[in-house]
Amino acid sequence: MKKAHWYDYLWIWSIIYFALGFFNILFAWLGMIDFLVPIIIAAAGGNKAFCNNFCGRGQLFAKLGSDCKCSRKKQAPKWLSSKWFRNGFLVFFLCMFGNIVFQTYLVAAGSHSLKEAIKLFWCIRVPWGWTYQAGMVSDWAAQFAFGFYSLMLTSTIIGIIVMVLYKPRTWCTFCPMGTMTQTICKIKAHGKETF
Repeated sequence: MKKAHWYDYLWIWSIIYFALGFFNILFAWLGMIDFLVPIIIAAAGGNKAFCNNFCGRGQLFAKLGSDCKCSRKKQAPKWLSSKWFRNGFLVFFLCMFGNIVFQTYLVAAGSHSLKEAIKLFWCIRVPWGWTYQAGMVSDWAAQFAFGFYSLMLTSTIIGIIVMVLYKPRTWCTFCPMGTMTQTICKIKAHGKETF
């Protein structure tokens, strides 16, 4: 039997993150940990240790899919893990993140007002009006939280859908963070070869 490590329980972090954001949107800022740490680990270590060991979302999909038997465990279509799809999804994801940053900038600059809305799939407004009380923080900080939580929730729902339809960690084959860290690792490895 495999010895359990502390990081084997990081799937709990994913549940806590979404639960906290459900009651107060400002907790969405904690999601930046999952955004920055993989990049730092890939850049510093030249490996995908985050994806392989520390990704709470991937662990959650494995738990739900395998342990809770919520997955059909079917082979996913090859195009889901193809280079063009992974890179295309990364570009789309970065565009959505860029839009969040731009909307945050517009609110900070005073040219737009705060939009207190959580949106699934970037267009379906979720009626969670209790998640924020105006004036708790600067409007730009709240705007970023609403946008980032929407992005994290949408990507998790996409991951759950492909988990149910295919193998538990199918999301990991085209996860934007995984694609980004893999690219960083390749660049770092190529840099070592040239010296």
